[in-house]
Amino acid sequence: MADESSTAKRAALVYNPIKVDKASLRQRVEHFSKRAGWLRPLFYETTPEDLGQDATARALHEGVDAVLVAGGDGTVRAVAEALAESRIPLTIVPSGTGNLLARNLNLPLVDPDAMIQATFSGNMHATDIGMARIVRDDHTSEEHAFVVMAGIGLDAAMIANTNAQLKKTVGWVAYVDGAARALPGAKPFRVMYELDERRLHSAKVQSVLFANCGTLPAGISLIPGASISDGLLDVAVIQPSGWFGWVGVWRKVWWDNSVLRRTRAGRRIVERRRDTSIRYLRGTTIDTATESAQPVELDGDEFGEAVRIRCRILPGALLVALPPGHDTSRL
Repeated sequence: MADESSTAKRAALVYNPIKVDKASLRQRVEHFSKRAGWLRPLFYETTPEDLGQDATARALHEGVDAVLVAGGDGTVRAVAEALAESRIPLTIVPSGTGNLLARNLNLPLVDPDAMIQATFSGNMHATDIGMARIVRDDHTSEEHAFVVMAGIGLDAAMIANTNAQLKKTVGWVAYVDGAARALPGAKPFRVMYELDERRLHSAKVQSVLFANCGTLPAGISLIPGASISDGLLDVAVIQPSGWFGWVGVWRKVWWDNSVLRRTRAGRRIVERRRDTSIRYLRGTTIDTATESAQPVELDGDEFGEAVRIRCRILPGALLVALPPGHDTSRL
């Protein structure tokens, strides 16, 4: 008779102990694992030195069949990076302040049990993942994943200027404070960019954003039409001209994208406008170089400064667990 333990499945939980009630979370994961007939799960805490990549790599080395992640957007990004193209499914247990990937997947944000159970009885959905190769001023480079959005320029400066304690207190609203700190000193910078190796462009910008999906908290649609499952990278070149240009940026993001585009009549209004404050592009790879080093962010975390960033999309490279019957028509 075969040893049951040799064929039973096992999950691993990677979690940020600062963001979750670890005792309760571990108990819930263990409870649902046992109920599904899986072996006792493995548990890994993140640390300042390991945001989740190494912990997930250890879990994969142990041969786990699924990985759950609980923490902020940075923890989700790190775990997803380690799981890219592994075909081991990821379950996101919403925690932290932004939960941006969970929001873009329309996952339940206040029902952790529903997500934990999805590990064992849900549906697996293949989603895209972005990869960003960051080249420093000293010509060194490194590549990291992003599951929501990467950026170079003002958006990264805004994140760098966000008060960490305020973010813990009021969540994503703290980024408004970061924007207020970054905007007065914001200066446009020259970029050269090439989309899908077709043609080289030059522009003076405040930011370039590279998106796997485009929805922010409060239902704000930064990049309309961005899909996490289309195998394409959406790019927003933000190039306002003076303060009046910034009015155009905010109108496009807050009103046009997030309100008007929800109706057919509103979409007609948007399509008739000639507004160059944001230029939208779509492809599979984009190479962007700057005249001087600029701040970079991946999924809301600072990644230093770079003089070049090359972003590409890995279609369907991340399997994500969804609750049974979850609507995927808008993903």
